[in-house]
Amino acid sequence: MRKVAVLARRELRAYFDSPVAYIVLVVFLLLSGWLVFSTLFLLGEADLRQLFTPGLLSPALLLVILAPAITMRLVAEERKSGSLELLCSLPVSDWQVVLGKFLGALGLATVALALTLAYPLTVTWLGPLDWGGVLAGYLGLLLFSAALLAIGLACSALTSNQIVAFIAAFGISAVLYFVYWLQFFLPEWLAPAADYLALSGHLDNLARGVIDLRDVTYYLTLTAGALLLSERALARQHA
Repeated sequence: MRKVAVLARRELRAYFDSPVAYIVLVVFLLLSGWLVFSTLFLLGEADLRQLFTPGLLSPALLLVILAPAITMRLVAEERKSGSLELLCSLPVSDWQVVLGKFLGALGLATVALALTLAYPLTVTWLGPLDWGGVLAGYLGLLLFSAALLAIGLACSALTSNQIVAFIAAFGISAVLYFVYWLQFFLPEWLAPAADYLALSGHLDNLARGVIDLRDVTYYLTLTAGALLLSERALARQHA
């Protein structure tokens, strides 16, 4: 795990050594803050569900856009520059490389989510807040982010073009996000499958303050599957 931690720190430092981290943090905090507090004052209730509930205008949709931007360079850039071959020649396994890059990206997403803790702390001044629901919502956003980042990493590992990686990751993530609402237009026999596959449906459950093992398992399975695909793509690179 020490090698994984070193690689994760390397990736996280690379984000903050470039404008990427600051752009992501500023955009996410400003837009999510506006979405949350505009709804908060409109309803006149001390409720932060808008921070966690997926929708057409929600922080979750921002993550669908930002996650591919965070991950598109992770492998694609190194493959194009030739530094990936050097990295793979070091005494580290493909799994260690994948986990290190994934945890570095997840670290940036975690920083962004941690900074939004200012929102519930502010809301507590306005009225009583259900902290159990808030913690369940943050767990949902963290698992949601992990799945999106794993998908983005897999797309980056399959190409040497960052733009292609971004478009592919965004396309897959958007389909899994919006299929939750498309299920109402699908045949009845297909609707349950669409409901289960939807990233947003499982997040919506957690946003209500209910931690269901099925939702957690879904995100962990999707994340693990995408990471396995990333590892297979790296292994094929120097097979």
